[in-house]
Amino acid sequence: MTDTPVARPARRLDAFFHIETVTWVHHWTESLFSFRTTRSPELRFASGQFVMVGLQLPDGRPLVRAYSIASSTEDPQLEFYSIKVPDGPLTSRLQHIEVGDQVLVGKKPTGTLVLEGLRPGKRLYLVGTGTGLAPWLALVRDPAVYAAFDQVVVTHSVREVGDLSYRELFETGLAEDPRVGGAAAAKLVYYPSVTREPFRTSGRITDLITSGRLFSDLGAAPFDPAADRLMLCGSPDFLTDMKAILAGRGYEEGAVAAAGDYVLEKAFVS
Repeated sequence: MTDTPVARPARRLDAFFHIETVTWVHHWTESLFSFRTTRSPELRFASGQFVMVGLQLPDGRPLVRAYSIASSTEDPQLEFYSIKVPDGPLTSRLQHIEVGDQVLVGKKPTGTLVLEGLRPGKRLYLVGTGTGLAPWLALVRDPAVYAAFDQVVVTHSVREVGDLSYRELFETGLAEDPRVGGAAAAKLVYYPSVTREPFRTSGRITDLITSGRLFSDLGAAPFDPAADRLMLCGSPDFLTDMKAILAGRGYEEGAVAAAGDYVLEKAFVS
């Protein structure tokens, strides 16, 4: 996701945003951080959706950008996962938030990375790069995902090993989740890959797919539109490459209005 915020004209903020309080901040690396906020009881969303999040500028205007909601639909708080762009209009400010600070959270969640956009299938691949992991954090904590598929595969491709944020959650934490622990232990597969440092799985996820390494490691057949469903979230180049790969295998893109074999989030493409 890129730091492409929107500065809206000054209006009554509460007409468009909930004003939430920061409850937790964690800096994974010099370029990645997560934060949690209070959650208005009025905010309802589906796993995989995003909202506009940001700060109020000194002149009263809101400066916001799209953020996938990383927390589960039942969590009383909201969680977000962000890059830090030193000169980014929003994240250059947002990365300095502390517990007790206020942030703006939009009142209208939306997005295409939802189960309704997919046809029924046997295996679900959640394929993300960088902070494109964020929507998967909500989806893997949703019982409906495990009810819909026999297996759920999360791939997370990053540059350096330190960028594998939430690795512990996927490797051990989800098995202890009271809502999905049993299902996650039985059905979830976590497949991280690193492009610029030695790691047990090295290379871009698109290369691991086209070479067949991903499927060999999983003991699975290559993508089959009759059985395998995908959600995609990441850089524009990654999405372009994945669309070409899937088109070559006969996949049809889906949307909430017309379910398909895969969905991707266009809101973060600039």
